[in-house]
Amino acid sequence: MDIKLRIEELLNENASDLTISKAIQQSIQNYFESLDTIFQQTQGKDFLVRHTKYIDSIITSIYKVAVRKMFGIYSPLSNAIPVTLVALGSYAREQLAPYSDIDLMIVYEDIPGYNIQALIEKILYIIWDAKLKLGHRVHIVSQLQEAANEDDTIKTALLESRFIVGSKYLWFKIENELHKVRNFNQKEFITTKIKEAYARRAKHPFTMEPNIKEGVGGLRDSNLLFWIANVIYAIGNLKDLIGKIYSEDEYKEYRVALEWLFRVRVALHLSARKKEDRLLFQYIPDVAKMLQIKATNEQKRQQTLVTKTLQAMHTINTFSAIYTKKMVRKFFYNPKNFTLLKKGRIAPRLFICNDTCYASYFVYKHPLAKFLQILEKVPCTKYDASILHYAKKTQHPKQLSHQNAHQIKKFFYKKELYPILKLLYDSNLLSVVVPPMKKVLFMPQFDGYHKYPVDLHSLMCVQALEQMREPLLLQLYNQLTCDEKALVKLAILLHDSGKGRRQKHHEVGAKLLKVYAQKLGFPPHLIEWGATLIKYHTAMTETAYNKDIHSEKVVLAFLAPLQHKKLLDMLYLLTYADINGVGREIYTSYNAKLLRELYMLSLEALQRTEILDEVSKRLKKENSLKKNPKFLSLPRTLQRKILLIESNLFFIKHKIDEIISISLRAHKTKEYSYQIHNEEYLIIEIIRKVPINLGYLLGKLSYLDIASMEVFKLFDNKKYFRIEFLEQEGEDIGFIEDVIKNSFDMDRTINLPAPKIYKEHIKVDCNHSKTYALMNIEAQNQKGLLAYIAKVFDDFGIDIATAKIHTIRNKAKDMFLIEKNGKFCSKLDIIIQKLTGEV
Repeated sequence: MDIKLRIEELLNENASDLTISKAIQQSIQNYFESLDTIFQQTQGKDFLVRHTKYIDSIITSIYKVAVRKMFGIYSPLSNAIPVTLVALGSYAREQLAPYSDIDLMIVYEDIPGYNIQALIEKILYIIWDAKLKLGHRVHIVSQLQEAANEDDTIKTALLESRFIVGSKYLWFKIENELHKVRNFNQKEFITTKIKEAYARRAKHPFTMEPNIKEGVGGLRDSNLLFWIANVIYAIGNLKDLIGKIYSEDEYKEYRVALEWLFRVRVALHLSARKKEDRLLFQYIPDVAKMLQIKATNEQKRQQTLVTKTLQAMHTINTFSAIYTKKMVRKFFYNPKNFTLLKKGRIAPRLFICNDTCYASYFVYKHPLAKFLQILEKVPCTKYDASILHYAKKTQHPKQLSHQNAHQIKKFFYKKELYPILKLLYDSNLLSVVVPPMKKVLFMPQFDGYHKYPVDLHSLMCVQALEQMREPLLLQLYNQLTCDEKALVKLAILLHDSGKGRRQKHHEVGAKLLKVYAQKLGFPPHLIEWGATLIKYHTAMTETAYNKDIHSEKVVLAFLAPLQHKKLLDMLYLLTYADINGVGREIYTSYNAKLLRELYMLSLEALQRTEILDEVSKRLKKENSLKKNPKFLSLPRTLQRKILLIESNLFFIKHKIDEIISISLRAHKTKEYSYQIHNEEYLIIEIIRKVPINLGYLLGKLSYLDIASMEVFKLFDNKKYFRIEFLEQEGEDIGFIEDVIKNSFDMDRTINLPAPKIYKEHIKVDCNHSKTYALMNIEAQNQKGLLAYIAKVFDDFGIDIATAKIHTIRNKAKDMFLIEKNGKFCSKLDIIIQKLTGEV
């Protein structure tokens, strides 16, 4: 039953106030339960108006109940009762969201013939008993101006007053008072509201979880624009200023953005089932569904919601900033400043004063080249909202010309690039001037780490670099050439430009930088450096935060793609900027220490160019391996084990198929396995987990000439041996099989004659790396040479990580990478004496 009819029935039954309140409460509850359905039928401002009208009907019904209760059958006409109910705030604007407070003002005249106080109390008690979420104030009409003058919050609320029910005669008096309120001390009111806006916007910045109401570009910014327009021009709708303050196209763009925020806010309230104006991650899936956003998948749908919301808030922010300033400038005009502006004239209708740029609002459209030229020449770091208006009048081509590109390149050489980028961002010119940024504008990052969308994060990274105060980083930055500094800024700006694609964003970003940097005219070698920086821009944080940076293998793997101190310096600077671009509180003293330590360890490792070259080649092989279908078909655990094989030479030496084949055999080997090939020449392959008597094996086969031997440490304590001979085995292969099997008996011994090895032909580097020592031996090729060396190593318990044995022109050149386990370098003298036959 309609609530009005139900109330009429209850009044005829002389029901109590509480009974009527409960009936109203039930009606409100039923209405709220139907809001989801209503929202699917009508959204945006239409929904808000419909919802406001419903609340109006409830307030009106309560007013009529109170009057009937007070006067019975002798009720006078509403105009004759000196009380009026007035809507305030969003309720007055017909923008009331479902769970927002209902701001109500009751205005009356204290006429002796009426018991107005009792009537007002009854109205309020019925509202409270009906559980209507109410914020209210009560005023005598003659006190409205005094109340407004004492409190700007009250004055603001009064500016948006809307008649609901009660005496129209009294409403006319109220409107007269409101006219006085509007005209009283306008400058002070406007100044206060602008200061409030600064504080509010600082508290609710532009993030990926924006506050739809209070945030930068939120509904409150739109309200501020209306309040100021209402005070200055006495208008009831911003539409009334089309053609006077802004164009119809500009207003239409603003209204479309505002309509979207209305839709999002209502959906947010309905999803949260409470007053919630923050688009938190937990509500995004439900809100996206309610708004029926079309997308190929759920992730894309949610991303589209946030992107459209941020874009709408950006539009409102820009529009409000420009035209708030345009309307209030007459209040802050000081004739004394005219002389300063005249002296600071830098171009027609463009001025600079106190490091801030200003522009006349009486400007026409101008080409991009002219605007870029002005930006490059102007030495200021702050831009007034009037400059934003000037920027938005820029006409730009579909593609950047050579002249445009030449001008843009100069921006990256400026000491302070961020203010220019922020102006371009605010005026929607960033993607025009920096095309690689186009696809990441307003793009959210649902990774639990970033707070800002990709575009804004990238700009804040540039700002972080330019505000850098850390001594070591400042020193490294100042040591760069002008070209290198410009490149670092470009790489920082574009480091996340590849996000949102199917490929890895590092790789896409590197390609985008190459194309754009070439367009700008950077030297080829710097373009390659820039691409490398973007391709590995997360490597330093991943290594410092998640890996053992005191492991030489870890440091070398990090350093392999760089191989140049300047590149390392630049990556350190980019990493610093990237972390600080997330938020100032993210870069802690602990993080700084880790990064600095990794940098110093990397500097030390850069001296070992040969090892770095090995690691670099290994990484290339690893990258190819990761794309190979056979490798990808292996169990994940085996894939990880293969990639963790320590020997760089194992990857460099073998082809992809060989790496997979050897690793599969090793994976299946329990104790040991072997293969014998005797086609063109004899090859023995052994994979062992249990110890092998290498000296015995080689000694028994010393009647054959060894061409080469390689030893590689694999995984699960398994090693791979490959021994190649210069000839085929003409006798029974079964003999060789027996030798291999007997080699796993560690008690077997063999007497080997000492070969001729000269001390000066033995080179040892115990500082080859933190993990390994290196031994090189050159000698005439002799029967049993390698067997003897292996037996000496066996006798001393020396563990060979990698061996590379090579014989050419009757000369053996053997290289051994030996694990530092305390058994080699500490006994080096006696080992060399044993090898040379001195013992």
